[in-house]
Amino acid sequence: MDRIRIRKAARLQGEIPISGAKNAALKLMAACLLTSEPLVLSNVPRLADVRAMADLLKSFGVTVERTPGTSLGEGDTYRFQAGTIASSFASYDMVRKMRASFQVLAPLVARHGEAKVSLPGGCAIGARPVDMHLKALEALGAEVSLADGYVLAKAPKGGLVGGRIEFSKVSVGATETALMSSVLAKGKTEIGNAAREPEIEDLCLCLIAMGAKISGLGSGRLIVEGVKELHGATYAVMPDRIESGTYAIALALTGGELELIGARRDNNTALYDLLDRAGTDIQETKRGIRLYRNGAPPAAVEVTTAPFPGFPTDLQAQLMALMTIAEGTSIIRETIFENRFMHVPELGRLGADIRVHGDVATVRGVAKLKGAPVMATDLRASVSLVLAGLVAEGETIVNRVYHLDRGFDRLEEKLRAVGADIVREKE
Repeated sequence: MDRIRIRKAARLQGEIPISGAKNAALKLMAACLLTSEPLVLSNVPRLADVRAMADLLKSFGVTVERTPGTSLGEGDTYRFQAGTIASSFASYDMVRKMRASFQVLAPLVARHGEAKVSLPGGCAIGARPVDMHLKALEALGAEVSLADGYVLAKAPKGGLVGGRIEFSKVSVGATETALMSSVLAKGKTEIGNAAREPEIEDLCLCLIAMGAKISGLGSGRLIVEGVKELHGATYAVMPDRIESGTYAIALALTGGELELIGARRDNNTALYDLLDRAGTDIQETKRGIRLYRNGAPPAAVEVTTAPFPGFPTDLQAQLMALMTIAEGTSIIRETIFENRFMHVPELGRLGADIRVHGDVATVRGVAKLKGAPVMATDLRASVSLVLAGLVAEGETIVNRVYHLDRGFDRLEEKLRAVGADIVREKE
């Protein structure tokens, strides 16, 4: 099992190319099941989760061809073709590796008429029920049941039929299920209280490129006019706003100057506004975003995670790492996942002063962190420990970094290229 060794970094300097978004790419890959024609995706990040999704698609009979990118900033290109769906069974062994693989359920039912998909796995960051996914399918006429840890879903004879889907709360995954269920359904589907995350818009744009009819992009109400069939398309995955936000926080920690190539401020306004208040200079450029910080401690902030356009839960752990060395006391409230403070004890091993009461973490800034061995508990917690290690005195060793490989494309290479003292080792 790999581990990462980090020594306190000098100020970061240079540029980091932002990879394609994991949270978009995995759903776009699942969309290939909606057509018999080829779907070609470029700017696909090089991640363990992408490989797992590709393997899952192959088990359905999808042909998968990969052309590797030739530079650190260039994503891979994949060609998917689901000419014939040979199987619609997604086993526990396949789905347990990551939660996003559950998103194959909707396109399988929409095109193939039925599916048997294991309930999902993924990071242990709290209960993430799939009931809203299933209700979306049922609203379009599907028969859905649960048995032995599997979801069994079957479309009515003649296929799914458009209808009204009104979510009780905002859910990215359920919105994606509703979209991929409805694009081939007969008639019109209205999706109310839809998630507004940029990754949702990216999925809509890819589906539109495949021939879907979707309106209301960027809003909380999406209208889908079902079509008889979708065709192939070529589409580029959007840049990863969580990756770009992570490197922005790294710069705020160490000081220096970075240009994040491909980053967009409008995809992460809540974060960049907060970093601005904390003392980081941020400018949009023709290629992305430039950040500068003189190395002074950041100012403490108060933040609550929320669906887009609020502060993303996927950046909460990274922000907490920054606040450990802030001047003053920060308040971080986590409203999305109930178990997403598992990184707190590990940051404490580095000298952080953090107290958790329910869904609120109180972070009192300290003068400095000190390196120590720490253990990664989930994907975003893993990278928060790496960030803290960049400013901790001495040496920090992050164990169980396989979590990182699920969501960050060549993290050590990108950080090393801008001055970080970071290496990956075999235990």
